[in-house]
Amino acid sequence: MRKFEICKGFENSEVILPKRKTKYSAGYDISSNEECDIKPGETRLVWTGIKVKMESDEVLKIYSRSSLGLKKGLALVNSVGIIDCDYYENEQNDGHIMIALHNFSLSDAHVDKGERIAQGIFSKYLITDDDDSKGTRKGGFGSTDKK
Repeated sequence: MRKFEICKGFENSEVILPKRKTKYSAGYDISSNEECDIKPGETRLVWTGIKVKMESDEVLKIYSRSSLGLKKGLALVNSVGIIDCDYYENEQNDGHIMIALHNFSLSDAHVDKGERIAQGIFSKYLITDDDDSKGTRKGGFGSTDKK
């Protein structure tokens, strides 16, 4: 099963679940669940209030919307975000997808609540024949290398 859900603690905050806008859109538009300003040179995690459930051989790739850089000078910090299937409902943050934006412009950038700031694209992935990974995720954002 593959679906977006509202994270615990966001049930009453008017979360917008991602949707594709056209029949042939690859990406699901992801919206901000908060209003915020990002100063020049600043990096900020913007809350979405969403999590995603997907199959064990799938990943959700997060890309910034093309208009974000052109109109606001904002870009994803790591160019492409990767959401693994075991991020869903993790004990640290329930799998909350947060969008790490950096302001490359010389002016403050304003993000409205409900503004579409990223897009997510589902992909299948392959592993090597001799893969023996047995680790389990213990937390949320950036947690795979923590003990």
